[in-house]
Parts: sequence; structure tokens; C-alpha cells
Amino acid sequence: MTTLVTGATGNTGRHVVAELLRRGEPVRALTRDPAAAAGKLPAGVELVAGTHHEPATLDTALDGAGRLHLTVTTGLAEVGPELVRRAVAAGVRRITVVWGGWVGPVEQAVADSGVEWTRLEPQEFMSNTLTWAGSIRAEGVVREPYDFPSALVHEADIGAVAAVALLDDGHAGRAYNLTGPEALTPRERISLLSRAVDSDIAFMPITHEQAVDRLMATGVSRADAEYVIGWYATPGDSATTVDDTVERVIGRPARTFTQWVAEHAERFKISR
Repeated sequence: MTTLVTGATGNTGRHVVAELLRRGEPVRALTRDPAAAAGKLPAGVELVAGTHHEPATLDTALDGAGRLHLTVTTGLAEVGPELVRRAVAAGVRRITVVWGGWVGPVEQAVADSGVEWTRLEPQEFMSNTLTWAGSIRAEGVVREPYDFPSALVHEADIGAVAAVALLDDGHAGRAYNLTGPEALTPRERISLLSRAVDSDIAFMPITHEQAVDRLMATGVSRADAEYVIGWYATPGDSATTVDDTVERVIGRPARTFTQWVAEHAERFKISR
């Protein structure tokens, strides 16, 4: 039985692929560009061309797949329920879904699918820190509107939880809140980054509107930009409180932000 992983080269999808392969399981990776993906994913993965935003084109990708991993991304809400229906009709019997921040149409379709499912509800990804890389390299500065703590989770831990839920019994019908082992403010993260790159990095506050405008400049709609920046303004208890779900599910402590920084430090090195 193979697992079809959508968003296979994304922040979490590539870790799902790697963890399934590590456990000796066959994996089929859905990607728009298999040639490009070949250099990003481990050897042994079966690459199939396609996108989960076009469910009608995925019959070949779903053929023989007994498990499915979905990541809810922008634009999937409209077509995701159809993808879930097609997957179940093709023989998928276990689904994991990384939510989009709330239980929307895709997440509900998975819950109503009639097959075993597990919803992964990660809080802020540690990889969001990469949005600071350009300004750190160029100026040694991070600009953010708020300095509230966040219980960031390592993307590899999300992948590890997904693999366990896909392969092992006992996780059906569960919604897993996923955090790292500590809640850190941007200033605290900057301090850890400064040590890793052996350079002083400054924190420069900006306004809420400046943060929204900056995000819209990347092509994000105003509504989505307001939602994202609003989350940072009032993150809520689930985003700021450490949860031990990762350790309980995978049997080891969640990775720390210091570990994440060590893996990515070269991307923040300041030009001298």
C-alpha cells in the first residue's frame, strides 16, 4: 500500500515523504514538476506530476494509494472536498490533513469522508523565520509589528506526526495541536539567531498597517494579510502555550528552535 503525499516539496510535505521512506514505506509524491522535485526529495520516492488543486486530473496519482496526506493551502477550499471524494472512491482508507488554521471545507470533508482521518493543527512553523533572512543578511535587522511569544513547531516534527498517524493504528478521528517545546518571542528568536551567525541582529518595530502592506506586496490579498497579521496581534492560548502532543505521538521530545537554527544558520549569515 502506497501513500500519496500532496505538496510533497513544501515545508511539511517533504518531511512527510522523508519520514515515510525512513520507515521503509512506499511513497508517491505529487508535484507540478517531477524533474525539479527529484533534486529536493530523497531517493526511492515515486514522483507523479499533478496538483491537488485539479482533482479531476489525479486518477493516476490516486490509483493504488491506500493513504493520503493533504496540506490545506490557498485555493484548496473550493476543490478540496472533491479531491477527498475522489480519493475515497479510488480506495484511500486513511487520510492526514494539515489544516489551514481553522476547520474549513477541506478539513470538514476529511472528517466526513467515512475513512480513518487525523487532523494536524500545527501552530506557527519555525520555517516562518526564513522570512527574516533577506533583511538580516542585508541589514542585520528584523522588522515586526509585535513581540508576543509563539510556541513554534519544527516542520520535521509535523512530518513525523503525520507519518505515525498514517502508518499506525490509534489515531483515527483525532485532532492534534502541535507545538514546539518552548514559546519564544521574536526578540528571543533573534537572540538565538545572533549567536548562531555570530553577528548582532536588531529588532525594529513596525506598525500593524506596515506589516499588512508588506505581506500584500508579496501577492497576498488584504483579507488574508489582515488575518495573518491579526493572528500575530492576538495569537491566543493555543499558539503561545507549549503542548506535549508531538512527544506523546512520536515518542521523543519535540525539536527546539535552537536545533532549527543550527540546520538553517547559513541562510542568515550577514555579508561583511
